[in-house]
Amino acid sequence: MQPQLPIEVDPQTGVWTTDALPMLYVPRHFFTNNHVAVEEALGREAYAEILYKAGYKSAYHWCEKEADQHGISGMAVFEHYLKRLSQRGWGLFSIVEADPGKSQARIHVHHSSFVLAQPGKHGKLCYMFAGWFAGAMDWVNDTAPDSAKKGPRATSSETQCKGEGHDCCVFHVA
Repeated sequence: MQPQLPIEVDPQTGVWTTDALPMLYVPRHFFTNNHVAVEEALGREAYAEILYKAGYKSAYHWCEKEADQHGISGMAVFEHYLKRLSQRGWGLFSIVEADPGKSQARIHVHHSSFVLAQPGKHGKLCYMFAGWFAGAMDWVNDTAPDSAKKGPRATSSETQCKGEGHDCCVFHVA
C-alpha cells in the first residue's frame, strides 16, 4: 500500500492537516510509551473503558467530517476510515464481513502498531481500536437514509490478537 495522504502544513501556525482535519504526527514509540504508562497507572480495565468511549466519539466525529469532505456516505465512509488508519501506520485494516443493518462486522488488523511496538509482550494489545469500530458503525447507521435499514447500537471487542500468537488481530462489531 502506497500512502497517498494529503498533508498540508500551515506556514503561519505550523498546524498539520490531512483531509481538512488538524493532525498530530508523532513517532510510534512515543505514542506507545505514553499509552503503556497510562495503562500501568490506571489499570488496563479502567483505561480500556476510557479509550473505548473516547475512541467511539472520535471515530464518529471523523466519519462525519470525512463524509462531508469527500462526498461519501454509508459503508464507503467506514471503508475510507480503515484505509486512512492503514495509511497512518496504525496497522493494515480490512473488513472481512459487514452487515450494517445488523450493526455487525468483522475486522482484521495485520501489523498492528501496538504489537510491532511491543515485541515479546503477550496478550490482547490492540484493545484501543475497539471503540473506533463501534463509533464508525453507529455513524453509518445514524446517517442511513432509510430508517428501516438502521441497525442497533454497535459494540466492538478484540476477540484475538497477534500478541497472543494469532496470524492477525480480529475485532467483532455486534
